[in-house]
Amino acid sequence: MFTPIVIVSRTLTTAVRCKRRVVVTGIGIVSPLGIGAQNAWQALINSKSGITKLSKPEYEKLPCRVAALVPKGDGPNQLNIDSYFSKSELRTMCPATAYALIATEEALNDANWKPEAETDKQDTGVAVGIGMIDLVDVCTTYEALKKGYNKVSPYFIPRILPNMAAGQISIKYGFRGPNHSVSTACATGAHAIGDASRFIRGGETSVMVCGGAEACISPLAIAAFCRLRALSTNKNDFPYEASRPFDKDRDGFVMGEGAAILVLEELNHALERKAKIYGEVLGYGLSGDAAHLTAPSEDGTGAILAMDRAVKDAGIETVEITFINAHATSTPLGDAIELKAIESFLGQHSKNVTVSSTKGAHGHLLGAAGNLEAIFTILAIRDGIIPPTLNLHNLDVETNLNFVPNVKKSWNSTSKRVALKNAFGFGGTNACLCFAQYNE
Repeated sequence: MFTPIVIVSRTLTTAVRCKRRVVVTGIGIVSPLGIGAQNAWQALINSKSGITKLSKPEYEKLPCRVAALVPKGDGPNQLNIDSYFSKSELRTMCPATAYALIATEEALNDANWKPEAETDKQDTGVAVGIGMIDLVDVCTTYEALKKGYNKVSPYFIPRILPNMAAGQISIKYGFRGPNHSVSTACATGAHAIGDASRFIRGGETSVMVCGGAEACISPLAIAAFCRLRALSTNKNDFPYEASRPFDKDRDGFVMGEGAAILVLEELNHALERKAKIYGEVLGYGLSGDAAHLTAPSEDGTGAILAMDRAVKDAGIETVEITFINAHATSTPLGDAIELKAIESFLGQHSKNVTVSSTKGAHGHLLGAAGNLEAIFTILAIRDGIIPPTLNLHNLDVETNLNFVPNVKKSWNSTSKRVALKNAFGFGGTNACLCFAQYNE
């Protein structure tokens, strides 16, 4: 029997369009560095790498034969996806959606937020994106069609739609707040977090589950990125050395997969239920390069605009920033332009700022990069530790910025810790997030 839903009317107090404070109260990770946020964080700050060799025969003739895969198995810090889902459930979703659901469960448990009341469910939204669909799904289904129309799975379309991770999360937990999905290439995860924070700040909702997921590593995807000359090809026999942001021997990025989910919450909502607070989302900036399909603008204007808008949105001064978690994917052009943009933006304050890229450890998760690295930025703020940039031995640019080659370092700051997280995507789309320690 159908039970009618009672629509909760929002008062002017809860719906007022004002800049409410947004904090992070839960995190969840499925990544090449391991399963679980704390496992991945410890691996990162202990200079571990999640990049491995692609040993299957179909990769043998490709220029790039390394990738950052989610570790599979029954061992500690490994993922056995069959222990989370039935076979029938797995038929309805692509691997990226499965990763997102697993990371979401961890994040909600971490935040202690699984509401039963309809009012709370209506006040909880989802903003989770996917950067690229699974090309294997498309190829396999096309081959199935050759055998007959009835061989095409009825779940094919739901599996490849980029918004289905958000949809599945909403359905599983009954969240009826904003249901949103962004797909902006490698800026997807950061845009999802920023958009979610704006929903809360604007009074649309009190809680948002947000982030991104990616699981598109396949021979076709590797081949296609190789044709763009985007991937590393010089370290196939030494996979741990392949991703080397800022290093003069970098030759391209390493594809990665996984998901990272954050629970964002309006501050008073979090305080009322005595939730633990990791940090605060202060600002969010977006921009477009308007320059090239795949290359960043040479003068770094797009990156500068995104950082400037994030800082202005945060209502802080540039001198308050002491750490930047860079987008830096390990491409010769992109890393250099980003450093140029950062130093141009910071000016004389550059000498007081440390820059790091964690992609040396986990590769480039494309649509799940900005959100995974956002969580690492938040944990850096919490613990006062700046994670290392692996394989950084020889910087190839002259700069006043500080770096963290190969080994973590303490984040010494006389005031509260404030950081920026950059994320840039093909098509010239840019995002920057500003995070800080939470102070009452």
